[in-house]
Amino acid sequence: MLIHRLRGLGCAAAMLSTPSVWAGELLKELPSRSYLPTTLAQRASVAAWEACKTAGYKISVAVVDRGGVVLAMLRDEHAGVHTADSARRKAYTAASLREPTQKLAELAARRPELAGLQHMNASILLLGGGFPVRIAGQVVGGIGVGGAPGANFDEACARAGLQAIGARHDLD
Repeated sequence: MLIHRLRGLGCAAAMLSTPSVWAGELLKELPSRSYLPTTLAQRASVAAWEACKTAGYKISVAVVDRGGVVLAMLRDEHAGVHTADSARRKAYTAASLREPTQKLAELAARRPELAGLQHMNASILLLGGGFPVRIAGQVVGGIGVGGAPGANFDEACARAGLQAIGARHDLD
């Protein structure tokens, strides 16, 4: 009986010797995706924060990965409490919809049938100040700034963050 079980294991052992071949084939089929390293997210957030601080603005900045999860966030100690949430939501919106938030806000204002974008989920915010982070043509995250005295100022600071990591605010 024991010998019969061992012979059965021989077949199983032969099958177990091939998973590395199977794994190699499976790996070839898996998509490869670029991602935004935390170090770059931190660098972008610091550059955006410093640009706003130099201009005299008390802001918050958030950088998220492609899924909208926060990788880096800074809030000036004198910034309004609400600015942290608006920065995160702008970054999330830009990453998830792959467009600048100002462009989306203008689009929703011009086309009433698109106004529902604002209500897709609780994290969407259609206010200027958020950009997708594009590196080599791929969206790898988003950056959002909130608290400057206008969307154009939020955008200028966010652009400084993108520039610090070699990302673009426009389409590659």
